[in-house]
Amino acid sequence: MGAGAVGCYFGALLARAGHDVVLIGRAALVEAVAAQGLLLESADFTGYVPVRADTSPAAVQGAELVLFCVKSPDTEQAGAAMAAHLPPQALVLSLQNGVDNAARLARTLDRPVLPVVVYVATEMAAPGHVRHHGRGDLVIAPSPASEAVAAALRAAGIPTQVSEGVLDALWVKLVINCVYNALSAITQLPYGELVRVPHIVDTMRHLFDECVAVARAEGIALPGDLWERVLAISESMAAQRSSTAQDLARGKRSEIDHLNGYIVRRGSALGVPTPVNQTLHGLVRALEATHPK
Repeated sequence: MGAGAVGCYFGALLARAGHDVVLIGRAALVEAVAAQGLLLESADFTGYVPVRADTSPAAVQGAELVLFCVKSPDTEQAGAAMAAHLPPQALVLSLQNGVDNAARLARTLDRPVLPVVVYVATEMAAPGHVRHHGRGDLVIAPSPASEAVAAALRAAGIPTQVSEGVLDALWVKLVINCVYNALSAITQLPYGELVRVPHIVDTMRHLFDECVAVARAEGIALPGDLWERVLAISESMAAQRSSTAQDLARGKRSEIDHLNGYIVRRGSALGVPTPVNQTLHGLVRALEATHPK
């Protein structure tokens, strides 16, 4: 549900493993997939993968597993659209940025939703063409069905673990996204080039420190080597532009309200100053305002 880069990548791997996959996305994707299949471009495989695609949320009917991959601002609307069509036995996984999407979706659906941490660098090169840049592993919250789902995902070539520490891991990813996404979006630079711009690493450190202070006030335990891990991403994903950068380049609304904007809101509620996050959040929103209506 939400067949963008993340949904298409994991959907392609599941389809290649023999699962019956339906991608629910925009009309351009559906038309491209109907014409020739989903083009997956990766280091291990490049070719067309036969999958079904539909524009209607009703296509979740009959699903055993729903990978919910819509952008954070659309969580409630997309959840409400599919709610009446979800089978009682379907397990819903939230593969989304931010730390509160699973809870928001669970309230909308009035049923459990498992949060998932997604580590993947991927993009839609064109409608029906997903390009994989790196990683592709998942961390799923525990539930009675989680181990079986994780085993099926691993069998499809998706490294997956079940962990009690999903919330902490989502916060780690939130911090990383807050450090990179807005800066990459404003400059339209990939991470490897971004860190070579004068003073940018200093700005990244200010963003990082504010995020850590908010996390600490929330009672979240972040790893002591997180700053080193943040910097390492500029090497391991040097060619990657953030999802926020990709959204702005396409004139789409980004998830910035649920990244740096979330840090600003929680900082305000907890009495933690977040001026650099506030500045970057405002600049991205200003760039979004230049998009044609």
